[in-house]
Amino acid sequence: MSAVAAPPALRFPENWQHRHLLDLESLSASDITTLLDAAETLSERYRATGRKLSLLAGRTVANLFFENSTRTRNSFSLAAKRLGADTVEFSSSGSSVSKGETFIDTAKTIEAMGVDAVVTRHATPGTSHLLAQHLDCSVLNAGDGPHEHPTQGLLDILTIRQNRGSVRGLTVALVGDISHSRTARSNIWGLKKLGAHVIVCGPATLISKQWEELGVEVSYNLDAILPRCDVLNLLRIQFERQATRPFPSVREYALLYAMNAERMRMSKPDILIMAPGPINRGVEITPEVADGPQSVILQQVSNGVAVRMAALWLLLGDRHAPPNRGSADANEGGTHD
Repeated sequence: MSAVAAPPALRFPENWQHRHLLDLESLSASDITTLLDAAETLSERYRATGRKLSLLAGRTVANLFFENSTRTRNSFSLAAKRLGADTVEFSSSGSSVSKGETFIDTAKTIEAMGVDAVVTRHATPGTSHLLAQHLDCSVLNAGDGPHEHPTQGLLDILTIRQNRGSVRGLTVALVGDISHSRTARSNIWGLKKLGAHVIVCGPATLISKQWEELGVEVSYNLDAILPRCDVLNLLRIQFERQATRPFPSVREYALLYAMNAERMRMSKPDILIMAPGPINRGVEITPEVADGPQSVILQQVSNGVAVRMAALWLLLGDRHAPPNRGSADANEGGTHD
């Protein structure tokens, strides 16, 4: 009978010195690689044992979301629970915020209940940085307006790395509503630090001049860049953040920028098709492409849990814990790793 492979070794990285995860702009290439490596190791350990890890047993993570979320909120909760942490779920609807309590006072109240980390999403850029200045616990940015969404950028990069081995030297295009996209900003910072060539593509009304200052290539013609692209990340149009419609009609946008079967034939045979979600079928992507063999959209969702496990562990974990500790039954008669 063949022996069951041992879970991968887990050791707290000595080079990690951060208390918060607020953006990718301030992280080094080494920091980003540390997060990606930890995500893969933690995911492999969870799959190998089939049980919760006890790495954050006794810790509490609070989700403070002031904007709607499905993937990010649920995956942060699942990530915390897979690490053995407790979670507190906050919704601004029906809370004291509706009675006039300030954002900072709300966060301080939650912290006073004994939480170790706050995961926050807010429509205003810079809110996670503001919290980090006022709270003693760790703060993780789950999206602050159009500014950044660091864990989304990390999970996108992890998905590329898993499929291509490395990000360095790849051409990655972000297509769609660039101006209002926090996902685009985090992807740009992370991809460039790891050596990718980044193109932003979309209508001129949705790409401001500032993007060129970030060292990316700007294009308004998807068909012209497709043959060069190794990866396409298709961003939805965020009508909720726009005062006026940026193009005549959704149909016209789809004709110019939707990834469809015809454009797939113009692309590299092994192109990766990504989308941070929620996707609008028939607008930025057609069903046959979203569900096709080059699509890694569901892999992105799966990697979201892994990346958020890594972020929570690196911010809250015990750097002095012995290597390989962490299965839920480590002290209950199970076989030690």
